[in-house]
Amino acid sequence: MKQGIHPEYVECTVRCTCGNTWKTRATVSEMTLDLCDKCHPFYTGQQKLVDTGGRVQRFSDKFGGAAAAQLAKAQAAKEAKAKKAAEQDAARKAAAEAKAAEKAKRAAEYEKKAAADAAKVVEEAPVEATETTEETPAAE
Repeated sequence: MKQGIHPEYVECTVRCTCGNTWKTRATVSEMTLDLCDKCHPFYTGQQKLVDTGGRVQRFSDKFGGAAAAQLAKAQAAKEAKAKKAAEQDAARKAAAEAKAAEKAKRAAEYEKKAAADAAKVVEEAPVEATETTEETPAAE
């Protein structure tokens, strides 16, 4: 051990607010405590309440409703989010249906135009003679 760096370890008198005193060793010569083993409620089995019930009651009165309000606010936010999601889903479905209807309309127009073009081609095609004359090979 190094010399001169350690505190002096002396006999110490410990006094409690209840009047109990005892001696021990410490770096200070005298200590004062608020609670000791003779007056602490855990050791004595007695309960000395220092207005803790009143403090707890005041806290509950002040902030007790906050938990319920916070839960209600969270529930309202969840419902709003679900409603917004349902609206977006409905809008997406409506857009998809409109797109499908437009596609069907265009397909019907295309079919009509294709049928008209086919009819026009048939009308414009030269009528070929149904009778064909067969040429006979010339005698050689």
